[in-house]
Amino acid sequence: MTRKIHITAGQVSQTAVLNDSATADAVWEALPFEGQANRWGDEIYFSIPLRLTESKDARQEMTIGELGYWPSGTAFCIFFGPTPVSESEAPRAYTNVNPFGQVEGDATAFQSVMDGERVMVTRVKT
Repeated sequence: MTRKIHITAGQVSQTAVLNDSATADAVWEALPFEGQANRWGDEIYFSIPLRLTESKDARQEMTIGELGYWPSGTAFCIFFGPTPVSESEAPRAYTNVNPFGQVEGDATAFQSVMDGERVMVTRVKT
């Protein structure tokens, strides 16, 4: 079963598909939730009501549009370009994150989201 979520951050609205992982399962079960955007380069992150450990597939190197859960910060992360620790134009997390999904549209639209803006994440009803 394909599980999709809807992410609204500031004026940006995107759909993402969750992968088939324990992290994605936990995020899905915790929905809906909201938070305040924190910008770190071309990444948005915000705390969510989950406490998960690092998964076996956790990593720092991400792709544009990839979603990750940051165990150290109990945060939902949206990667849409380089971060301050990137070694190229590819996104790189500060420490390992658990990858759990992918934005379907143009993830670079999140560049317009500013610190402190409201982020809402809900299930897409199918």
